[in-house]
Amino acid sequence: MKHKLFHAAIILFLLCCDCSFEEKAPAGSNTLAASSLFPFGRYAWNEKRDLELISSAINFGFSFSGTECKVFAYLSDSAAHNYLQYELDGVYQKRIKIVGHERSPMVITAGSKGLHTVWIYKATEAHTGPIFIEKITGQDLKPLKRAPAPLIEFIGNSITCGAAADPSETPCGAGVYHDQHNAYYAYGPRVARALSINFILSSVSGIGIYRTWNMDGPSMPQVYEKTDFQVDSKRLWPLETYKPAIVSIALGTNDLSNGDGKHERSPFDSAVFVGNYIKFVQFVKSKYPNATIALLSSPMINGETRVLLQKCLTAVKENIDALNLTNKKVALYFFKPMQAKGCTGHPNVEDHEILATELIPFFKSLL
Repeated sequence: MKHKLFHAAIILFLLCCDCSFEEKAPAGSNTLAASSLFPFGRYAWNEKRDLELISSAINFGFSFSGTECKVFAYLSDSAAHNYLQYELDGVYQKRIKIVGHERSPMVITAGSKGLHTVWIYKATEAHTGPIFIEKITGQDLKPLKRAPAPLIEFIGNSITCGAAADPSETPCGAGVYHDQHNAYYAYGPRVARALSINFILSSVSGIGIYRTWNMDGPSMPQVYEKTDFQVDSKRLWPLETYKPAIVSIALGTNDLSNGDGKHERSPFDSAVFVGNYIKFVQFVKSKYPNATIALLSSPMINGETRVLLQKCLTAVKENIDALNLTNKKVALYFFKPMQAKGCTGHPNVEDHEILATELIPFFKSLL
């Protein structure tokens, strides 16, 4: 009997050792490895178990004691730069520029001693490139998880990314495209914070349901399953990672674009648009059968083009509702006309607040 108990104890010990392979930091550690964090959004782990932040507004949280902590973030491209942004004790602070050829940590300073909470967000989209998190140092560090709450996934284009929205540091027309990205202040995260729910952004600048703003592809259906939204990527995102209560899809702005005048572009084909949209909604519903699908129009287009997009989205809804008679009906929301004041005709930070204010009652009713 003692012999059997001894072997049982050895097996339990080995199992426990295997369970600790994740390297979860003990509560109160002064160094928090990236592998201890709980990212929310699209991410990956590299060979060093550093955290690869991929999608717009992907975020992670932690707490620390004292007045300062340091986040060790880096880029794989030494010639590139990217942006993080963060909340301290529930209050948004600012964007932080991460420069590829530097390895200086991001320093977060609190105005007083005591316990503080931090949430770090990626300000830019997947196509800008990933930001890697190596570790965090400070006093009494503990990783935080997002509280359980309903989840909205926002699928969309540059508007959903919060692209071209924030020229406060780099004026419109200066710098590079992502210098004006501010995913935190995009309409989706604003809606989620107002409703005290969780969100993820699955968005790509310039993309549409069957073409891009100036070329024939790739389209959102072609990249949606790719972890980094790159059409040639071998990495597939496990869609079962999250179970959204609502999937918001805002596509069409780029399908209806007049292009850049350089690439040959056929006139907008409403039949192709509606057909591809129906197939994409059916795919999303197959992955999230319990989710309500919400189709949004565009705040960037007006006049006859706005009316055309609304008619196409209405046709998508009617077809999906007819095909799925026993399931939840597709919801529609048409933005009010807007003269967007951000870069290149995009909504700016203040415009996103207006869009979110419009959308809050709509999404609240769906919840």
